[in-house]
Amino acid sequence: MGMTDRALRIESTLRQTFAPTALQIVDDSARHAGHAGAAPGGQTHYSVVMVAASFEGVSRVERSRAVHAALAGELAGGLHALALTLRTPAEAERLR
Repeated sequence: MGMTDRALRIESTLRQTFAPTALQIVDDSARHAGHAGAAPGGQTHYSVVMVAASFEGVSRVERSRAVHAALAGELAGGLHALALTLRTPAEAERLR
């Protein structure tokens, strides 16, 4: 199954905002069916793994805030939850 409209919008926004070297977006909505914030048809819960040089010297909290700010429109429009893994290229390399 291809990416949903929301996933494509998330990807486009994150690429424009953070210029990541790696970006993976997974729709986890099906795993949350019946939970708070889950909607029929999904597109409510996403996991994002992003590697970006712009995260150098930025705390985990600030990285998360920046992503939430970039996706404020989606969060206001039905996106319920983001599971974020945000790393610098050096961090990603160390974890390889």
